[in-house]
Amino acid sequence: MKRHFANMVFALILIAYTVYAALDTFVIVRVLTPDTLPTEAPTTVPTATESPAEQATTAPISTDTEYHDDQIDIVLTTMRVENTTVYVADVQIADISLLKTALAGNTYARNLTETTSVQAANAGAILAINGDYYGAQERGYVLRNGVLYRASAQSGTDALVIGADGNFRIITEGETSADTLVREGAWQVLTFGPALINGGQVTVSSSDEVGRAMTSNPRTAIGQISEGHYLLVVSDGRTKESTGLSLRQLAELMQSLGAQIAYNLDGGGSSTMVFQGRVVNNPTTNGRSIRERSVSAIVYIGY
Repeated sequence: MKRHFANMVFALILIAYTVYAALDTFVIVRVLTPDTLPTEAPTTVPTATESPAEQATTAPISTDTEYHDDQIDIVLTTMRVENTTVYVADVQIADISLLKTALAGNTYARNLTETTSVQAANAGAILAINGDYYGAQERGYVLRNGVLYRASAQSGTDALVIGADGNFRIITEGETSADTLVREGAWQVLTFGPALINGGQVTVSSSDEVGRAMTSNPRTAIGQISEGHYLLVVSDGRTKESTGLSLRQLAELMQSLGAQIAYNLDGGGSSTMVFQGRVVNNPTTNGRSIRERSVSAIVYIGY
């Protein structure tokens, strides 16, 4: 009897610990302390008024698919690729400071999320896509708008570095330290991956996939064509109307659009594009309902 009781207590403790571990990993919000490096990188998020880029000096001209002022040009097109609807934002900006990131709740935290459209509205974004979902990971560089938050490497993972000169490059975390990136003046570092295009060449095979994800999924990607010229791309998926894309298909699409470097961001139910306050794609987790998933961060164009 005593042994049976002890076994029951042990089982309850094990269940309680498992539930807590799951909640701690996926639900409980924890505000995190940014890592400190010898370079003494700043640890606060700059406000819009601190941005190096000034507001446009000309009145913007905009439609449902275009935005133009003296510093930002965005053209949004929709196409069909592999039985999937894809939304392509062709972006040209005068300064890399106009390509920004934002954290949910404007706070560096674990499991703190908001929808892409809410974050875009709070940031005053003209165009926004979901980012790398840093808040679900314990490792992986987090450097946003020139500010370092996490220096611990997710070793062997492709990371996208957006430099102060506006150029993209792919690094392998662990081989290049966060300290080095800070000293080099990196503007953004995104950690999800994998890299899709490097030097104009496709870098994924038809068998590559993120974890155990299905082959065809909603996707989000970002790429660079040339100096000041970028692509932000989101595809639908998991619906009768849109199957979704494999990583290889996404990479080939980015290559066909002229990307010299392209990088895969969080996809699936997270994939969302917002243009001038409107969600333009059909975000879905299960294919049965069209609605946004809350995410940790966004990438956006704005002042």
